[in-house]
Amino acid sequence: MRTIYGSGSTWEQTLGYSRAVQVDNTLYISATAASGPDGIVGDDFYSQTKYILEKLDTVLKDAGFSYEDVVQSKLYLTDISKWEDAGRAHGEVFGEIRPTLSLVHVLPFLDPKMLVEIELVAQKSA
Repeated sequence: MRTIYGSGSTWEQTLGYSRAVQVDNTLYISATAASGPDGIVGDDFYSQTKYILEKLDTVLKDAGFSYEDVVQSKLYLTDISKWEDAGRAHGEVFGEIRPTLSLVHVLPFLDPKMLVEIELVAQKSA
């Protein structure tokens, strides 16, 4: 079974992607930025990571998952020297859950105010 979850973004149709796709008991969530209704939220790696994780909590819940179901997390950072700031916010959520983690240094995103994007994979026990 395949279920698609959208965010309502016009980019989803234009680029041909979904906010999240569930296949059976696994949820794959696209890379998510700290974009809010009025633009990018936060101006540092910690606050953007924290905001993104709050957005992702909503995506997880909408699909019937939770942080505890997350098995993989990927953080894309425009400045790898700020990994500890992003990591601190990530650890506040996943410290006891301990999914796999990748920290990836990337070139700037489309909007230069975007410092972080996060991608998750969650899986429920069968």
